[in-house]
Amino acid sequence: MIWKRRGHAESVAVQDEASQALGEQAENTGMQAEAPPTFAQPPATSVGAALEERPSFLDRLWANPADQGRVDTLPRFTATASDEVEQSTDALMVRRKIALRDAMGASQPVVDREHFAGRHDALRQLINAVEQQRMHVVVYGERGIGKTSLVHVFAETAREARYLVLYGSCGSDTRFETLFSAFAARIPRLYHRSVLPNSPEAESGDNFDAMLEPGFGPRELADVFADVTGTRVILILDEYDRVADPMFRRDVAELIKNLSDRASRVQLILTGVAQNLDEILGYAPSVRRNVVGLPLRPMSSAEVTDLIGIGEAAAEIEFAESATRIVTVMAGGSPYLVRLIAHQAGLVALDARSAVVTDTHATTAVERVLTEWNASLPRRVQVSLSREEARAQWPVLIAAARAGSAADGMFSADDVITELGEARVPSILERDLKGFTGPHDLLEVQEKNGETQFRFRYPGVAALLLMSSAMARLSA
Repeated sequence: MIWKRRGHAESVAVQDEASQALGEQAENTGMQAEAPPTFAQPPATSVGAALEERPSFLDRLWANPADQGRVDTLPRFTATASDEVEQSTDALMVRRKIALRDAMGASQPVVDREHFAGRHDALRQLINAVEQQRMHVVVYGERGIGKTSLVHVFAETAREARYLVLYGSCGSDTRFETLFSAFAARIPRLYHRSVLPNSPEAESGDNFDAMLEPGFGPRELADVFADVTGTRVILILDEYDRVADPMFRRDVAELIKNLSDRASRVQLILTGVAQNLDEILGYAPSVRRNVVGLPLRPMSSAEVTDLIGIGEAAAEIEFAESATRIVTVMAGGSPYLVRLIAHQAGLVALDARSAVVTDTHATTAVERVLTEWNASLPRRVQVSLSREEARAQWPVLIAAARAGSAADGMFSADDVITELGEARVPSILERDLKGFTGPHDLLEVQEKNGETQFRFRYPGVAALLLMSSAMARLSA
């Protein structure tokens, strides 16, 4: 996850901000608040591990599942599918909720500059790599860090400059010929050097796919793309890390090399979950000089404030400083989590008929998110998390969640020890981890390159652990 990527100095700064936020909350509630944690922290010491206790909120949640009770009136949609709102006493409130959803909704990536905050430097670097260096680009980083949003906003900007930008999302079964045939089918044949504007080929409306033979490979595709003229073409391959076929990655690397060697007017942008460039490209030294790696880092506090400001302006609400700090700490630099928590906090405030989002609203929003994440897990996983063995090993599970932040989610006992930051016997810790590897338990285990490695059976468990850990400290 994102929270472990910052340096110690930034961690202390964020923790100080959160402490001030909780201090203000304590003044409002009459309770004494202790300093909260930060997700972006160095490996925990034994004292820090002692604070990694299972939050009482989750214990209550697992012990007493929410009982909705009997409701006499069936719920209804508050707006039509075209976002039209019926005239009523709540019409204004409904419109503000819709505006907040459109500005801060986390279920979809940002696709326009109006709702894009921060990342100006990353966007500038991406444009420079494409326009000034004529390079292919790999955008990589943690899940939820904003890679897809960045390339969507980049695509909008590039189209304004008359680039032909085509987007494709990769999957585990993506094949080279299938994906690039779809790309070629969207490039008008008029942009090929051999086609004259008034020729029959141009007037027929054919596209580049008409010039490709079945079973084509990277060299044949590069032959066709080398003759693009009259425009520049950018092909975006999103979620490239999901591709399971090593032949696909080899063919893409070969295509990048051939396009570069021919000074083609076609450039590729790949995005994927990774900690470094090699995890995306694999071992491909021949294309390194043709590719720029663009790592996306966690958002700064200023960028989080800018992002929240978009929601404030859209819904005509205001986030108190204490609420903003709680969102900042809990999100750990993830744009996805900033949007998710801030959206929920705004809804809580609007439901309370408040134009100011307070720390209480933000805390309620965090509880809502954790409740929804918990509900998405199979019941047997919830039972595994709630049992006493999990409580006893909660610091280890938190460290395992941090250790499993690689693209494949795998980690070893040594990785967990590194995150714990304390002396542990690897064989004993490995035994403890294996205690959670039953057929329906939290972890799965496999031997990889002569080393025992683990992975959370459900990715949502790691996210729940990391966020609940921060919440426990916030509530300490």
